[in-house]
Amino acid sequence: MPSAYFDTSALAKWYVNESRSEDVEEYVTSVYPAYISLLTKVEMKSLVARRAREGHLDLLTQGKVIATFEGDIAGGHLVLLPHTVESFLIAESLLGSHPEIPLRSLDAMHLGIMQAAGITTLATADRVMAQAAEALGMECQTFF
Repeated sequence: MPSAYFDTSALAKWYVNESRSEDVEEYVTSVYPAYISLLTKVEMKSLVARRAREGHLDLLTQGKVIATFEGDIAGGHLVLLPHTVESFLIAESLLGSHPEIPLRSLDAMHLGIMQAAGITTLATADRVMAQAAEALGMECQTFF
């Protein structure tokens, strides 16, 4: 069974019903493990809180989404990759390696974490992330 790293843009579709959620659900159940990072945890909590502030989620749903997400980590379906000095140095180098791609710092961190861990497949719903990953020779499963 193949493995993949899920950035927050793709992973959010598994927990919050939106466009392409069913596709993400099908894909996430076909990979093992599904890798994420501590950065993903921060971004997921931020995303869910923002959706609640904007009125797209009520507080009960917000709590359920976070509890389910944390349960998936505790249960081992989502595997946390470490942030290392190497992952930061890779991310830093990525920001200048393809000047035509408007890669953001936190997206470079996701890619740096993946590369440091030897993960070669990215699941994303972010076009710029996909473009950067493909430029780096990674496989992409996209959900735009």
